[in-house]
Amino acid sequence: QVQLVESGGGLVQAGGSLRLSCAASGRILSIDRMGWYRQAPGKQRELVAVHITGGNTNYADSAKGRFTISRDNANNTVYLQMNSLKPDDTAVYLCNMYVRESTAWTNYWGQGTQVTVSS
Repeated sequence: QVQLVESGGGLVQAGGSLRLSCAASGRILSIDRMGWYRQAPGKQRELVAVHITGGNTNYADSAKGRFTISRDNANNTVYLQMNSLKPDDTAVYLCNMYVRESTAWTNYWGQGTQVTVSS
């Protein structure tokens, strides 16, 4: 079993920055896709950013130019640097990884970290 643990959320004023981290632990052979999603109250979960092995990244339009996703493969960790935060960025941010354990690939989610941006 693989566990994802997020950290770095909190309360910040509009215009501020936060850096989220998500570390995976367990019997991991490799990780393909690492990403961040968010879910605000009453809204559907949405993709924020994803980093695929090989360096390809994809961002939601709302994140482009403000957020940067990066990964540390040696430590099975993905980061999300969030700058110029807006109140609309307030949500629970969830880490997602597509992990290979032995011969199987499994999609894992973290429990989420709250980000609150005050105006």
